[in-house]
This record gives sequence, structure tokens and C-alpha cells, in this order.
Amino acid sequence: MPRSASASESAAADPAGAGLAGVERPAAGTGSSVGTRAVPSDRSRWALAAFMAGAGVLHFAIPEFSERIVPKWLGHERAVVQWSGAAELLCGALLALPRTKRVGAWLTVLTIMGVYPANVQMAIDAGIPRDAEGWVAWLRLPLQVPMIRWAWKHTQAEPATPPR
Repeated sequence: MPRSASASESAAADPAGAGLAGVERPAAGTGSSVGTRAVPSDRSRWALAAFMAGAGVLHFAIPEFSERIVPKWLGHERAVVQWSGAAELLCGALLALPRTKRVGAWLTVLTIMGVYPANVQMAIDAGIPRDAEGWVAWLRLPLQVPMIRWAWKHTQAEPATPPR
């Protein structure tokens, strides 16, 4: 019967850190992995919760940065930043609590997709990258894909434990 790797077994298999991608993997030699899927770890969920909550706090602590990248066509910069900051704080809180982690993950997916136009605006405003700030603005665009994927993994229900 397959079992999850212990922390020491995971660390030995992944010297860079157990579950580098925040996913618990079956222990080696425990049978076929066909039909099984990796389960996101609590550590990954907590990291995502902290990331989202931190982003939300920044919207209120330094609103000027976020207001600059609100798409021009949207307007209402202060309100958009406050609402997106509140959404990110809510994502973090929901992800952190075991009972609401899946709802929090879905909200995180939607929030990251919802703020994507601000990242596009930031890149457009930066123009052709000539300095570190310009490169960061453009590199943020493709980095949203792994962020969405990270949140998406946490939307999945945990597989049922087989009877013993």
C-alpha cells in the first residue's frame, strides 16, 4: 500500500528542501505512481497564504505603487487598489484556515487573473526594458502563470485515503 514519504525521506530525496515545489510526493519504491497525484503540502498553502496577505498589506501600506499600475481605462485607482488589497488579504486568510483553504485557493486564482491587467499596464508603462525596473515589469507577466498554477494546485480536493 502506498505511503507518503516522511520528512527525513523527502529531505534525502530532495536535498534543496523537502517538497521544493510545495508538493508531498510518494516515497520511492512504494509502487506505481499511475493514477495518483501529488498533494500540495500545508507548507505550500501557508506560503501562498503569506504571499497573498503580504501583497494585500502592501496595497494599503504603499498604495501609490499599486495606483500607478491600475490600467488607465479602469480609473478609480484608489478604490481599485483598496478592493484588490482586500481581496488579497481575504485570499491569505481563507488559504490559512484548513476549512476554507479550497475556497481561498479559488479566490486566489481569480484574484491573480483579475490583477493581471495591472501587470500588463506596468510593462506597457515601462516600455522597452533598458534597466532593472523595466526588466522586472516585463518579467512579472510570465511569472503570473506559475503563481496561478500554485494556487490552482490548492483548489483540488485531497485524494481519499484507501481503506486499510
